[in-house]
Amino acid sequence: MNIKIRNAGVTLGINTILEEVNLDINDKDKIAIVGRNGAGKTTLLRALIDNSLFESGVGEDKFSITKLGSCNIGYLEQVAFSNEEITLIEEIKKSFSNLIELENRINNLYLKMNENNNEKVILEYTEALEEYKLLGGYSYQKEYENLLNKFGFTESDKNKRIKEFSGGEKTKIAFIKLLLSKPDLLILDEPTNHLDIKTIEYLENYLKEYPKTVIIVSHDRMFLDNIVNIVYEIDYGKTYKYIGNYTFYEKEKEIRYNKLLKDYEFQQKEIKRLRSIYERFRFKPTKASMALSKLKQIERMDLIEKPRETDLRTFRTNLNEITKTGKLVMNIKNLSIGYDKVLATLNLEVLRGMKIGIIGENGIGKSTLLKTLYSLIKPLAGEIEMGIKLNIGYFDQNLAMQSNDNTVIEEFRNYLPELSYEQARSALGSFLFKGEDVDKKINVLSGGEKVRLQLCKILYNKPNVLLLDEPTNHMDIIGKEHLEDILKEYTGTLIFVSHDRYFVKKVAKELLVFENNKVVYYPYGYSEYEEKRIKNIDIKVENKVKKNEKVNNYNLNKQIKELEREITNKEKKLDTLKEELFKEEVYTNYEKSLEINKLIESTQKELDKLYKEWEDMNNKV
Repeated sequence: MNIKIRNAGVTLGINTILEEVNLDINDKDKIAIVGRNGAGKTTLLRALIDNSLFESGVGEDKFSITKLGSCNIGYLEQVAFSNEEITLIEEIKKSFSNLIELENRINNLYLKMNENNNEKVILEYTEALEEYKLLGGYSYQKEYENLLNKFGFTESDKNKRIKEFSGGEKTKIAFIKLLLSKPDLLILDEPTNHLDIKTIEYLENYLKEYPKTVIIVSHDRMFLDNIVNIVYEIDYGKTYKYIGNYTFYEKEKEIRYNKLLKDYEFQQKEIKRLRSIYERFRFKPTKASMALSKLKQIERMDLIEKPRETDLRTFRTNLNEITKTGKLVMNIKNLSIGYDKVLATLNLEVLRGMKIGIIGENGIGKSTLLKTLYSLIKPLAGEIEMGIKLNIGYFDQNLAMQSNDNTVIEEFRNYLPELSYEQARSALGSFLFKGEDVDKKINVLSGGEKVRLQLCKILYNKPNVLLLDEPTNHMDIIGKEHLEDILKEYTGTLIFVSHDRYFVKKVAKELLVFENNKVVYYPYGYSEYEEKRIKNIDIKVENKVKKNEKVNNYNLNKQIKELEREITNKEKKLDTLKEELFKEEVYTNYEKSLEINKLIESTQKELDKLYKEWEDMNNKV
């Protein structure tokens, strides 16, 4: 298979979405399409499926679309089942209707063979078996069983009717059917959304080994890094090709931009120099010919266009000026979470400044834990002791995606009614809602815009504790990177759920992993956790670390209390000495007064030293 697209554009209504598309799609390529939200990535995917959307672009090449070889395209655009009354296994087996028909034919031929020894029947039976083998008849059942298992479906799910599954589960079923159909060109638009890490890792390996062509739009950087070998970026309506994975693209893009800028600036200097010579000598008879040659030299140049700076606009917020909480933020004791049954039980001390990433499979209690910590759900057992001076901000992925008829500014002011219209506009402007954007209805916002609005509402009050449930879903890569930077510098306490491994790796300092029907605390980040998991190291060190931490904290707290007693005694001594200065027998005696002033000075120095020691110890706890 080979597809070549040259100088193609796409206009929807009065809006030009893509201006100059140039693509080469070859057999077995693993291609990523990247760009900002709204750059036209999904539009390009749809045009690849329906080529009638393409028109002539603005480039110099002639518009053309060339196809060689067969190209059966598979694309998961929307979830639709012709009959939701049938069971999951019946729906899955539709993908193998040709093999199942062949199986029935082989069984009938086998029965005929037993009835009489007809050579024609034997030949048909042999040919049918060979065809069955070539089509993967001996492995297709294992293949769909494996996919069902990896996408989280159990044995009992197989006999459930399609209508009994949730919307997310129906998406997974449609996804499995798409993978099983094995198209020549597999097109995936944000395939990792709502998948847990375990399923994402399986999908990665599946797509790496996929024997045909794959095109992916995704904001999951690690997913792209592990699969693709070609990246097409859409920037200002034009495509740019990079041979390599996502990390290579990021580095190469910067190199390419700097080179183009350097070449452009050099050419502009040269043009300026040649024009200067032309202007100086064009009216001098002996130099006019030479001056004119400089002008023609400029005309013969292939002019280099100044490279556009990449659109790096993103939201802004300042979380530096937050109120400091007490050392202990939450003391979680024998906490059982769930609705009608216990999903998990947890014991954990959450200390100021901890950044805990929560990972694990879907549907086993991660979001439920955050809701319980935020008091939206009552615990089934146990308790949560809250620390002092807590200002908690809670981001709910489902709440962020809700729609209504409010405008952006109405929604924001309903949440923060104490703000004036001007204050609200200013706050929204820092999250890229500028001008008429504030008058958009919530129900017409994109997923990324809804996430930005929800974050704007939550972060405005400068929370010192953040509970975030999948904050990066629907966010483009630049937005994710900016949020990572904000949270890395955040001095408050952070507990968040995410399936974005790159995000977890960058932000989390500790992990809570939902696995094997329990919650395990690891006092380190994702890189170390992954390294030990890959090496199959049985990590039970976390409990020892916690015990050591408690012992160390106990010893430090004991020393701090001793220091505080010493500081109190020194402060009393200092006050007594200062009172001495006001006694008549002292202030009328120069030598006595000088002696007490020296004692005050030395005591103050000792006190300053104790203050510093006390502060250092508190920072270690």
